[in-house]
Amino acid sequence: MARGIEGSKIFRNRKDREDFLSRLEDLVGEKSWVVYAWALMPNHFHLLIRTAKWPLASNMRKLMTGYVVNFNRRHRRYGHLFQNRYKSIVCEEEPYLLELTRYIHLNPLRGGIVSDLGELKEYPWTGHSTLVGKEKREWQDTKTVLSFFGRKISKARIGYERFVAEGLPMGRRPDLVGGGLIRSAGGWSQVLSLRRHGGGLASDERILGGGEFIAEVLSQAEEKLQETLRLKAEKIDLKKLSSRVSRSGGVEWDLVRSGSRVRKMVLVRRLFCQLAVKKFGYSGAEVARYLGASTSSVTRLANSPELPELRRPEYAI
Repeated sequence: MARGIEGSKIFRNRKDREDFLSRLEDLVGEKSWVVYAWALMPNHFHLLIRTAKWPLASNMRKLMTGYVVNFNRRHRRYGHLFQNRYKSIVCEEEPYLLELTRYIHLNPLRGGIVSDLGELKEYPWTGHSTLVGKEKREWQDTKTVLSFFGRKISKARIGYERFVAEGLPMGRRPDLVGGGLIRSAGGWSQVLSLRRHGGGLASDERILGGGEFIAEVLSQAEEKLQETLRLKAEKIDLKKLSSRVSRSGGVEWDLVRSGSRVRKMVLVRRLFCQLAVKKFGYSGAEVARYLGASTSSVTRLANSPELPELRRPEYAI
């Protein structure tokens, strides 16, 4: 989720909301995300998503930055729109998929934007209206949520609506949105222990799940940290990397660096950028200077679909 700076509105009219959803649809179309639930409130938004091949951070930056540029242009304003960084919670699918779907979709009712469940069904700016069949949004994954309530879609929708109604008396759910890291990791002692070993998480990250899930997430974070430290300690220089890549591709590096649009040269250049940025941690600017290219072109190549050659043993340290 993300909020407007100092509580300001991030959605002022229908055009704003449609622009945001269009960008969300693009990310789904690129197979970057699967979207299960969402809600657009006047001064904040909620998303329940499953990430795919790209990290959450890069796609959130793409979603929010592009939206802010257009928002500022439409409303003739300048500067920041969102308050700090977005808040993200890593969630275990069961039982939290359904719990969070219900929590997110009840936001307009809790916030007083609609007065009852009947109005909520007609409210177009949450995924609830899609799940109950009032809005058609092909990019939203409705099958996963509805599958918990029956095979036949009509029956599933009835079951889903009943489930949402049962959540009304629960009110706000701090157990779902706050303090998850401390609660899930087993208290501050474990959080501090994690940080002492270099595995501290950013202050706005949370983990929501059972003990085994938490242990797995923290273990993966620790493995990733150790890999990062190892790569930093044994970082291959760009000259050596370019030599390996060009030799593997059977081309001369000078031709790769020349900016040739021959397909083989483009693929080798793309592989070099992906290895340098994604695997060895060089910045786009560093790689751009070495290649004699623009930072934006290096970033584009590094973030393009990953080439299978990245897993070749000659690119291991």
